[in-house]
Amino acid sequence: MLVLLKVGSNLLQTPEGDLDLAFISSLAERIKRLRKEGFKFVLVSSGAVLAGIKKLGLGRKPKSLVEKQALASVGQAYLMHIYDTIFGNYGLKVSQVLLNADVFKNRERYENAKNTFSQLLRWGIIPIVNENDAIAVEELIFGDNDFLAAHLAVMLNPKFVVIVSTAGGIYTGDPREAGSELIRKVSSPDEVLKFAKTTKSEYGSGGMKSKLEAAKIIHSLGIPLAIVGKHTPLEDVLKGKPFEGTLIKPSPHPVRGRKKLIAYIEQPKGILHIDRGAEKALRRGKSLLAVGVKRVEGHFERGDTVSILSEDGTPVAKGRVNFSSSELRKIVGKTTEEIKKLFPDRPSEVVHRDNLILL
Repeated sequence: MLVLLKVGSNLLQTPEGDLDLAFISSLAERIKRLRKEGFKFVLVSSGAVLAGIKKLGLGRKPKSLVEKQALASVGQAYLMHIYDTIFGNYGLKVSQVLLNADVFKNRERYENAKNTFSQLLRWGIIPIVNENDAIAVEELIFGDNDFLAAHLAVMLNPKFVVIVSTAGGIYTGDPREAGSELIRKVSSPDEVLKFAKTTKSEYGSGGMKSKLEAAKIIHSLGIPLAIVGKHTPLEDVLKGKPFEGTLIKPSPHPVRGRKKLIAYIEQPKGILHIDRGAEKALRRGKSLLAVGVKRVEGHFERGDTVSILSEDGTPVAKGRVNFSSSELRKIVGKTTEEIKKLFPDRPSEVVHRDNLILL
């Protein structure tokens, strides 16, 4: 059973401002115990910038992107040294995997990364994953490691995702204030978004709202997600026992197979603008027909993924087209009978419902 475990940077810091070696040791001990019961782990760990600050004795947050990237470069090596040493004390072998968002925008890189994870797990190694902050540029970043964890869930299809956070769960208000109650179980992240705030820790980049936005992806994949505190026993979470934290149940209608790739991996090569009738048909589970297409943008080939927009420009769906952009411009607004005369060997649908995902 594969578990994706995400640890935020603020958890790696003691109240005195030092790196929390006791917490990392406790984490290793719990992982070792669970591995004996058949659990496998991929660990998403923030903390490179924090580790860089501690290593250099800087005593403050970076003031510029260049400082942040330089600190991440120093800190990532230091952080991995700590993980390697402490996990090694428990007989656990770890590896470092640094990713940027471009891995999830290129099918070949995506498959290569997926194969690397598979091999590491076959060898019994625990991959420790972080964003490659040292060289990241704005258009290739995840923003924070909650979204990195969500995209890894797309790639690795774990049986469970656990986010360990300072909040320790979702509350009806500020957990430090009286009257704020822990929400222990919800059916969907949307149910509790109203309680989330875009707060940031001292060295982190996310907040509870970020976690819940990332949780939408994990939920859609049919994967249960727990948001817990650093002292919550992982055994209780993974074995279905009551635990201190919030469980977000998996979607009863998960996105799987090629639709998962269309939704989260394949980048649109063009845009199809559709009318209201076609939009209604798509929302009823129908395929997209040419008669409902009003306009085509971009250059794409047959089999490419495109975005499908409503009359007012709202994204409706993504899907793989059965016609190239040049072919499609010839059949915009035409009926099935007219299309068969022009392309007798092609399906009549512009995008078949089996290759279409609603947004």
